[in-house]
Amino acid sequence: MVNEMSYNIQNFQKAVQDVRKLKAKPTDQELLEVYALFKQSSDGDCNTARPGMLDLKGKAKWDAWNGKKGMSKDEAKAAYVSRVNALVETYGVS
Repeated sequence: MVNEMSYNIQNFQKAVQDVRKLKAKPTDQELLEVYALFKQSSDGDCNTARPGMLDLKGKAKWDAWNGKKGMSKDEAKAAYVSRVNALVETYGVS
């Protein structure tokens, strides 16, 4: 079990590095999805107030993260790794 857990952690850490090295910028929607999964996997359910009306980027990020409410941290990590791997296939890494 410990080896499996460390293997999953290694995959997650590799995905965190890979997403920073993509050759091209993903779409805004793809970035929001990756952001939301990362926040859910590290912080759990959204625990901040929704940003104000004029903070459009902040609201979009908050809405994406809040949309993952109820997903466990482990589920979010697995989904994050899967999503980043798909982005790596689409955009490649440098």
